[in-house]
Amino acid sequence: MTAERIGFWGGLAVFASMLALPAPVGMETSAWHVAALTILMATWWMTQALPLTVTALLPFLALPLMNIMTAPDVAKEYYSPILFLILGGAFLALTIERTGMHRRVALAILARSGHSVTGLMIAFMGSTALLSMVMSNTSIVLIMVPIAIAVLAAGGTKSGETDGLAGALIMGVAFAASIGGLGTLVGSPTNAIAAALVEKQLGIQINFLTWMLYGLPVVIVGVPLCAFILMRVQNVTAGSFDVDAARASIGKAQPMSVAEKRLVPIFMLVIGLWIGQPLLEPLLPKGGITDGSIAIAGSLLLFLIPDGTGRPLLTWQEADRAPWGVIMMFGGGLALAAGITQSGLAAWLGEALEPLSVVHPVIIALALTALVILITEFASNVATASGVLPVVAGLVAATGADPWLMAMAASMAASWGFMMPSGTGPNAIAWASGHIALPKMVKAGFYLDLAGIPLIVGAVWLVGELG
Repeated sequence: MTAERIGFWGGLAVFASMLALPAPVGMETSAWHVAALTILMATWWMTQALPLTVTALLPFLALPLMNIMTAPDVAKEYYSPILFLILGGAFLALTIERTGMHRRVALAILARSGHSVTGLMIAFMGSTALLSMVMSNTSIVLIMVPIAIAVLAAGGTKSGETDGLAGALIMGVAFAASIGGLGTLVGSPTNAIAAALVEKQLGIQINFLTWMLYGLPVVIVGVPLCAFILMRVQNVTAGSFDVDAARASIGKAQPMSVAEKRLVPIFMLVIGLWIGQPLLEPLLPKGGITDGSIAIAGSLLLFLIPDGTGRPLLTWQEADRAPWGVIMMFGGGLALAAGITQSGLAAWLGEALEPLSVVHPVIIALALTALVILITEFASNVATASGVLPVVAGLVAATGADPWLMAMAASMAASWGFMMPSGTGPNAIAWASGHIALPKMVKAGFYLDLAGIPLIVGAVWLVGELG
C-alpha cells in the first residue's frame, strides 16, 4: 500500500474515532471535533493522500456540519487581501520569465564570477537566490540547472558525474532557490500564507518591508553558509575544475528587447512601492493601499503596456498559469485557523502549553524551529505552514513569548528543508540532472537543516532586538 493510501485511510480512521469518542476533560466537544478535522487535514496534506487543494476544501464542508460556523461565515474565511499579493506577484514573475529578463540577470552575474571555483559557486547560488526573491523557486531552478550543466560540461565534467563541483553546483542551485525565496513576501507562496495566518491568529501584520527586514539576513548568511557546507561535503578543491573554460561557455546576453525595457520600470515601481508603502499610507485613506493592491496595480500595467510586437507584456493565456491551486489551499488554511479559534481549540492549546511559560523564549523558538524543519522534510512547505502556525498562536498565548520571534521563526522554518529529493520542487529538478548522489544530498541537507535552526532564530531575534 502506498503512503498516499495509508495516509488517506489512516487519517480517516483517526478522524472517525475522535468523533466517536468523548472530548477530554476540560475540552469543549466543538474543540475536540475541530482537533479531529485538523489531524485529518494535516495527515492528508503531509501524505498528499488527496491533492492539497482538495483537502483545503474540507473546512467548508465540515465546520458547518459540526455547528461551529455557518457556511457563509466559513466561505468568507477563504478570502484574504494577501491572496492578491500572491496573484499579482505571480503575474509579475510570469512576465519576467516570458521576456527572458531573469536569464539576463543570471548571465550578468555569472559573467562576473571570477576565476575560482568558490567564485563560480557563489555566483550561481547568489544569482539564483536573487531571482527567487521575485519568481517561483521551481521556475528559477528550471532555468539555472541547464545553465549549470552546460558550464560543468565545458569545464570537463562528464555526464552523470556526482563528485566534486558537479554535485555541489547542482545542489547549490536548488538550495539557493529555496533560501532566496525567504527574502521577500512574494519569494514563496509559503511566505504569504504564513503572513496571513499570523495576522489572523496573532493580530500581527507582516507587510513586504517587514518580511524583508527579517528574511534578507537569513538569505545573506544562508547562501554562503550553504556553499561552504556543499563544498566540504562534496570535497571540492581549488584546482579541480577549469573555471575559465566554463565561463567561456556561458555566453553573452543579447541586447535588451523592447519588452524588457518596458518591464524594468514596472518592476522597479512595484518594488519601490512595496518598500515605501509605510510612507504612503498616511497620505491615503485608511486601508487604501496594501502590498496586494500594489501588486494588482502593477499587474494591470502588464496587461495594458505593449511589448513592442503588437501584443501586451502579458496576455491572459500566459497569466492563467498563476498558482490558483495554492490560492485555494491558502484559503483552506485560513478557514481551518478560524475554526480552531471559534471552537475554543486555540484557547485549550494555550492552557495545555502553559507549563512552557517558565522556559526561555529563545529555547522554545529553537525547539519549535527544529520541529517545523523536521516536518517540512516530509510534507509540503505550504501544508506545514498551514498546519503548524495555528498551534504557534496557542504557544504564544500560553508562554507569553515574543509573537514576532515565534511566528517568523516558524514561518521561515516551513521552507527550510533540504535533505530529500522529494522535499521541494527545486530539489526534485536538481536530482533529475543525474549529478547528485543521494547520500551526499542527505548529508549536506542534514548539516544545512541543523545550521538553519540557530540561523533562523538568531536572525529573527537580532532583528527584533534592533527594531
